[in-house]
Amino acid sequence: MKFDHVAVNVKDIKTSTNWYVDVLGAEILYVDDTWAFLKAHGCKIALTLKSQHPAHICFSITEEEKNENYSDKVFKLHRDGSSSCYVKDPDGNFIEYLIWPE
Repeated sequence: MKFDHVAVNVKDIKTSTNWYVDVLGAEILYVDDTWAFLKAHGCKIALTLKSQHPAHICFSITEEEKNENYSDKVFKLHRDGSSSCYVKDPDGNFIEYLIWPE
């Protein structure tokens, strides 16, 4: 397991994307009307709409780790070919476990 990204809920994807690019010098990895994926200073940041995704911390895992530790979780397939599931910590914060396609 390794850290993958942090997701922050924003009000407007375009406005927030421009802010992260201008202020942090972020590189745009992907952007559309519903979410953006950026890289700034070695860290990946997802800008999401609250209606689409919860704010969260994401860790990438392998299929083997999924089978060993998260076989009871339902992983949802995403448009980019990745799949993930969300779990809540004891305080209600979301953690995402993500499997990138090989």
